Amino acid sequence: MAKKNTDSQVSTVRKAKHGWILTLFFCLLTIFYVYPIFLVVINALKKKGFIMKAPFALPDSRSFFGLTNFVKGIEKTNFFAAIGNSVIITVGSVAAIILFTSMCAWYITRVHNKGTTAIYMLCLFSMIVPFQMVMFPLSKLANMMKLSNPIGIILVYLGFGAGLAVFMFCGFVKSIPIEIEEAAMIDGCTPLQTFFQVVFPIMKPTVITVAILQAMWIWNDYLLPYLVLDLKKYKTIPIVIQYLKGGYGAVDWGTMMAMLVLAIIPIIIFYVACQKYIIEGVVAGAVKG
Repeated sequence: MAKKNTDSQVSTVRKAKHGWILTLFFCLLTIFYVYPIFLVVINALKKKGFIMKAPFALPDSRSFFGLTNFVKGIEKTNFFAAIGNSVIITVGSVAAIILFTSMCAWYITRVHNKGTTAIYMLCLFSMIVPFQMVMFPLSKLANMMKLSNPIGIILVYLGFGAGLAVFMFCGFVKSIPIEIEEAAMIDGCTPLQTFFQVVFPIMKPTVITVAILQAMWIWNDYLLPYLVLDLKKYKTIPIVIQYLKGGYGAVDWGTMMAMLVLAIIPIIIFYVACQKYIIEGVVAGAVKG
């Protein structure tokens, strides 16, 4: 008995030791990934000449430029119009993806036939196909269908974001007892009422997870809006930031860093506000996916 207790204590000590090692490792890994963001923030507060001379140094009395880079960037890029376009595209696309893919996943999971299996396989296939294979035909098709505006591009994002969203929602719906839906139908609910009043509220963790993943992708996307939108009328934040790059490789790094800081603030706030649902939603979506 005493030997078993000793072995248990040794095992606990080893686990604790390994726990500290893993904690230290992940702390260093976190610093490694966060440090570039920290560099962007401190360089956004410097004068242009000091960014190239000492990019890793903190701002001092000579290099500190205050909020001047932010003001210059907003004036040069028409930043608030770009924010408006990005908000419309991101919010509209995320809402469309959540609404249509959650209903699609529910139908696929509850109705078993060759058609639903084919739809599910197509959604999985869309996750595998590289964007570069379809970007030029897509751009041509979007122009032919008059989708080169913030509302039209929402349909394009719905197509590209549907695969992952359907996959995650299907995994979660499989974990919902079908008896709950049967009870709702016995009480007189129509299929739409059953979905929106019973199933959809239960899907909240996965809904928020999908919303965060899709919002981060769409908000930071450069290539798809660049190919689809009419750039003479509409620009998103990544596009106006890229326009700060002048001819012959000339770049106003201070202004660009300032605009990058402003660009990431909204998505960081959204992520922090919803982060507690991410792991719960991902795990729930992977239980039976």
